[in-house]
Order: sequence, then structure tokens, then C-alpha cells
Amino acid sequence: MKLYLACLLLIPALALAQSNPPATQISAQPYPYSPTQDSAYVRENYTKAEFMVPMRDGTKLFTQVYAPKDQSVKHPIIMQRTPYSCQPYGTDKFRRRVGPNPFMLRDNYIVVYQDVRGRWASEGTFVEMTPHVAVKKSKEDHDESTDTYDTIDWLLKNLPSHNGNVGQWGISYPGFFTSAGSVSGHPALKASSPQAPMADLWRDDAFHNGAFQIAANFSFYPYFQEHKQPTKQNPPLLFEINDPDGYHFYLNMGPTTNSESNYFKGRNKYYYENFQHPDYDDHWKKRNILPHLKGIKHAVMVVGGWYDEQDLYGTFNTYKAIEKQNPAIQNIFVVGPWVHGGWSGPSGQTLNDLDFGSATSPYYQQNIEAKFFKHYLFNETTPLGLPEATLFETGTNRWRTFDAYPPKGTEHKQLYLQAGGRLGFSPSSTGATFSEFLSDPAHPVPFASKINDGFSADYMVDDQRFASSRPDVLTFQTDVLTDDLTLAGPILAQLTVSTTGTDADWMVKVIDVYPSDAPQQNPQKKDVVYGDYQQLVRSEIMRGKYRNNISKPEPFVPNKPSLVTIELQDVLHTFKKGHRLMVQIQSSCFPLADRNPQKFVNIFTAKESDYQKATHRIYHENSYLKIGVLNP
Repeated sequence: MKLYLACLLLIPALALAQSNPPATQISAQPYPYSPTQDSAYVRENYTKAEFMVPMRDGTKLFTQVYAPKDQSVKHPIIMQRTPYSCQPYGTDKFRRRVGPNPFMLRDNYIVVYQDVRGRWASEGTFVEMTPHVAVKKSKEDHDESTDTYDTIDWLLKNLPSHNGNVGQWGISYPGFFTSAGSVSGHPALKASSPQAPMADLWRDDAFHNGAFQIAANFSFYPYFQEHKQPTKQNPPLLFEINDPDGYHFYLNMGPTTNSESNYFKGRNKYYYENFQHPDYDDHWKKRNILPHLKGIKHAVMVVGGWYDEQDLYGTFNTYKAIEKQNPAIQNIFVVGPWVHGGWSGPSGQTLNDLDFGSATSPYYQQNIEAKFFKHYLFNETTPLGLPEATLFETGTNRWRTFDAYPPKGTEHKQLYLQAGGRLGFSPSSTGATFSEFLSDPAHPVPFASKINDGFSADYMVDDQRFASSRPDVLTFQTDVLTDDLTLAGPILAQLTVSTTGTDADWMVKVIDVYPSDAPQQNPQKKDVVYGDYQQLVRSEIMRGKYRNNISKPEPFVPNKPSLVTIELQDVLHTFKKGHRLMVQIQSSCFPLADRNPQKFVNIFTAKESDYQKATHRIYHENSYLKIGVLNP
């Protein structure tokens, strides 16, 4: 989703062998520049101008240009197109920092920000995740690729002292505009970096495999409203959530339909689109940018975080789509131990109870991001020197580089759920053939152990001991590992299940269980007991009625076994010797996902009486996780 970034911005041939180096040691140094120094540098070294830039259909888009005062040399242009406002407006009001990071600020780019069509000070009509027009027959056939092309063309013709090279970057929703702009075909566009990009609105933001992400969407759309005309003012909130306990708030809200009827009340068409299109229909298919990411002629760097609570799917699938559909270009992939947009912050060393041992964000900014853009936009002739993939391996807390992604040499294995709560690389041969639990929509499993507003990045690494003690959560775990076990690449859960109801959600979690004598990991968390800590590594949910076809839901036949396949997304994590690997399975994750009535109905119109208890079974023999194991 795009929640946190939005709120912050609203408030101001032959396969190459993999490289497998030892840990890259990075000192945990703070930023060399303070916010005060950044702000002073901008005012002392930049001028600011504002323009209404015409598009091919006559619509004008509000565009800000921060240009270096030094006009004795030519500067490259780097731009961001955003639906979240170019604030502050006015040529006398400056951003604290311009460009992607403090290091690039001092490289003196011409930095351009633009309100996209129909947002804030720009003219036109905004459409969520603007559908790409593959064949354009007239100037009226416009999309984000044409708006990017027209903007670049105007900048080159109207700005002085540029060197003819343009780059673009963006995080989250601006990441989508970066992806869409990368297929513009403008010859001056030399480098693009979609970061945590939205890619398929149904799959990554509105829904996860059909399960509505109610807390994220409900919290986001009171801010993100339709603009009837150009504006430079924040719209008033549609309503405020005054209960700090999200679990309590959303449970008391009642059925999902009440979020619209009692709160939005038809005042936000973007939120209501979810109610109109619960299935993956043409509305959502048109908003999937991935099939259109082809014909790219310039260098691309896709960036994301292992713990991105909003656009994890978009990150991995944008990289994979560009790599598959544009094999001739330089396509770089960077993933660190970050939450959504965390690489743009000042540290990236800690998350929740974890300490990754170094300031990973400044390292990325200085040694990867700044280097990437400088190479392509300043016409450097020396080799770039960046590998195909730079990934932070969690568990061991080290940077690793690879010449391909997923890493070459990864061995594909199956990790089976076994009788007695065991987990192993072979099917269970004895014992009960299934495990079962009672799921009650009136008492859903919380998505996190701590009180929060219902949408927290911390849950991505949260201690799962709160869940393993619940009777409606099944737990399977390996014996104590005698060697390190590194999982790399995608994880796919294949479960054979049944339910006494006609619908059910299925959530799978992969967990790193620490030994009983685990030492203190984060010095700042003196009250945390790390012995037997159950660190979440990866999880995902699926609404069961979409198990066979995401466009055509179908009920379960009560008590009849069915196959459910869940894509958990990628990891690079080492379960250390002495640890265990655990898998938990449950049927709710509230209020990250809305409650399933466990009855085959349209959940967006379901009444309280439709919500019912059901008993769910997991059949061991045909239930396993497909994983990739990376040999040391």
C-alpha cells in the first residue's frame, strides 16, 4: 500500500555464475549531513521555479524545478512525478532536501517534481493506477508514459544549462509512475529507479490474493481524496479514527460493508471501487502495469525492502517483469532489511526488536543509488561496478552480491507439514493424517502482538509467540538445525485443506525460532526476552474462494479436500545453526485483512449474521512449502 509515504508527503545468453562473498562489513555511521545542513545547502545552492507544463492533449501539469545556481556547467535532470503533492508551493518556499538522498543533493542535479494529472495543482482527471494505452491513435490517447515523455520534452526545450540526460525515481505510488514512465521511449531518459513500486493494485494494495486489506485502505483514503479542480491546499479529512487499538476499532466496526456505509458514505470513489470490484476483473487487469514493462531502452534499478508492508509484490514482480521483457538492458536489483521506503531514511539499522548491525540506508544511498544515477546521467565512462543484485541477507546480517536473481545454485526443495507439529524435508509416514482448528470470525487472530492502529510495519518481523499459543493457529517446526540453512528466492505454500464452511482464508507464516539461550540482540530492547523468540520472516494470506481462479470465486464443498496455493514472496534469510524453522497456519490476520464470514458470499455486502464459525483441516501428506535453499 502507499499509506505511510502518503501521510509523510501530505504533511510537508550464458548464465553468469553467482558471486558468493563473505559478509560485507559496514560501520554503523550516522548521516554525514544533518537536516539543517541539507536545508541550508538547498537554499544556498538552488533556485526554484514553477511552471504549468502542457501535455499533448492540452492539459497542463504543475511542475517545480530546483536548479543549481552554478550555471557554468551543465547538469543532468532527475525527476519525480507524484500524486502526493509538490508541497511546499511557491518559489520562495523550499523543500528541506531535493532529490533522492543527501549525497545526491550535493551532486547538483536539476531536480524536478510534478503533480500528476488530476492531482493537487495539476489540471485534468486523476485515475487510480492509470491504465496503460498500448496503441495510441491520437493525442487524446494519453497515459503516464505519454505524460512522462511530454514532460521530459518540455524540460529539455525550456530549461537552461542541462546536459541532455534525464533520470527518474519514485517510492510507492511515485514508483508506479516511474515504472510507467520507463516505457515512454524518450531518448533523453537514461536511468529509472522504481522503488517499492505499486504494480498490480488488486494484488499488492487493495487485496492480497482476494483478502481485502481493510486497515491500510481504510486509513489511507480519508487523506487521498478526489480533486474536483486544481488545489494547493490539504483537503479536510473525511473522518478521524480516535481509537488507538486497531483490533478493537475494526472489530467493533462490524462487517466490512460498515466501513463504507458508516464512514466513507460514498464520499471517496477510490475506496468504493474496492466494493464494486471484489474479484480480479477488467477494472483491475487494466491497472496492472507489469505486462507493459517492455521496450525499455535505458538502465533500470528496482529497489525494495524485505519487510515492505505495502508493496512487496510490486517490488519483486517489477524487477522480474523488466528482466524478462527487456533482456538487453542493465536491470539492477537492490533489496535491504527495510520497511516500505526505509532506504530513504537516515539509518535502517533497527526494526522492531531486531538490530541489523549497521546503518544500511546511508550505505545504499551513497554506494548504490548515488553511484547508479551519477554513472548514467553524468556520462561517466568508467564501468559502473554494480552487480545484478545486491541483497541484504537477514539472519546473518550481511550484504551479498549476485550476478543473477534468484541466485544461481539455489536448490529447490519441499518442506512438508508432518504429524505431531513437525516439519521436515520428507512427508510424514506415521501419525494423524491431518491437523484441524476452529476458526471464529468473532475472535480473529491479531496480525501483531502489540496494540497499534491496525497497520504497522513492525509486524513483518514481529515475535509470533502470541499466535503460537492460540488454539486457532497450527504450528509446525523442524528439529534444532545442526547447520545454517539459507532460504533464497520465492516461497510457495501448497496446502491440501478442507473446511466445514463454504469459504475460508488461509494464512501461512515462515518463522525463525531462536534457541532458548539466545543472547540480547538489540541493546535498546532490554525488556525483550530473545530466548525462544519466534521472528516472523515471511507471511501471506489468501481468500480461499479464489484458490482456482482469482477472477471467478467458487465455494468450498464442506469437508471436501481442496488444493490452495499461496505465493509468499521472496526471501534471503539464514536460519542459523541452533535455531528452528517454524511454519504457522491460521485463517485470519486482523485487521490487516478483513474478516472472512467463512460463508460463500460477497463480503462487501455480507451481514453480521453471515459470519459463522468453521472447522478447518490441513492434510499433512499433500501440504508443503516449495523453497529455495542456497548452498554456502
